[in-house]
Amino acid sequence: MMLRYFYEKYPELYIIAAGSLFEIMLANKQISFPVGRVQFLYLYPFTFQEFLLAKKENLALEVINTIPFPDYAHSKLLQLFHEYTLIGGMPEIVNNYIQTDNIISLNPIYQSLLTAYIDDISKYARNERMRNVLKHCIETTPIEAGKLIKFHGFGGSSFISKDISEALKTLERAMLLYLIYPSFSVEIPAAPQINKSPKLQLFDTGLLNYFAGLQKHFFKYDNLHAFYRGILAEHIVMQEIIGCDRITTHKPNFWTREKKQSNAEVDLFIPYEDYLMPGEIKAGKTGTLRSLHQFINQAPHHFAIRLYSGEHNFQRTKTPAGKKFVLLNLPYFLAFKIFDYIELMVKNHSSL
Repeated sequence: MMLRYFYEKYPELYIIAAGSLFEIMLANKQISFPVGRVQFLYLYPFTFQEFLLAKKENLALEVINTIPFPDYAHSKLLQLFHEYTLIGGMPEIVNNYIQTDNIISLNPIYQSLLTAYIDDISKYARNERMRNVLKHCIETTPIEAGKLIKFHGFGGSSFISKDISEALKTLERAMLLYLIYPSFSVEIPAAPQINKSPKLQLFDTGLLNYFAGLQKHFFKYDNLHAFYRGILAEHIVMQEIIGCDRITTHKPNFWTREKKQSNAEVDLFIPYEDYLMPGEIKAGKTGTLRSLHQFINQAPHHFAIRLYSGEHNFQRTKTPAGKKFVLLNLPYFLAFKIFDYIELMVKNHSSL
């Protein structure tokens, strides 16, 4: 409440205020807020670009900010992105890793972060039962991340749907996880279907790797889809896209067909001007695009995106039903630049 008086009495002074679990505190204590006098900015784990900045990878930074991306740097950037996906974007973790170059030395920090989150979030539980539910949800989320979840019995527990729903939504307000809901729409506006099962997104992939026990397996594979059921590639791409937006708490949705028993699913879609751009996150450099084709057949435009480990290009192709479209093939490590490449695609391929 004091911020409004700074705004009114001392407007030439710029003030930055930050607080742990700020959104939860506002909701629980029902504090009236000085509307129009405060600007919100949201802080996320480091993006890949910020990771490169921390590592002083100046040449890599210059290359990824060159649009279109020069393919000669593809192998090096994929290697760096693999490294970033392993350790995640928590500032203390990144700083320690840069200083020691030792993955094992990071484990006590990961563990202390989990302990701190449990202790912090427990302050806002309304009773002992909800403290237990919140603790269970925090500890279970890394195992359930990337999956479609059910609230009832979440993580093999005996907790009822109402308690799990309250706990997960509390953790979402704290920005420790995200509930990613499906939509049936191929046009703007695309309302999320909050009565359907959501996918669970942990706020940082490095924490997921540590708590799911994936670190020791990481360097056995040359692409992010080769282990853990391909969840990591989708998880880190979603983390990058969420981290692009510091002004709102908007998060991507995924698409499914409204038809019952349909298994068509597009990993994400991104609103751009008057379009909903469908995007698939595929295994390695290959993978079928069957669900993407179904989206394109219904959509009132001819644009789509594939995020994968291959090289950047624009591909003119068509669906099995014969509809022509332009496919933006984008390496994982350019996910945070996705809006720039969508703009380039629309500008250069407005007609087929």
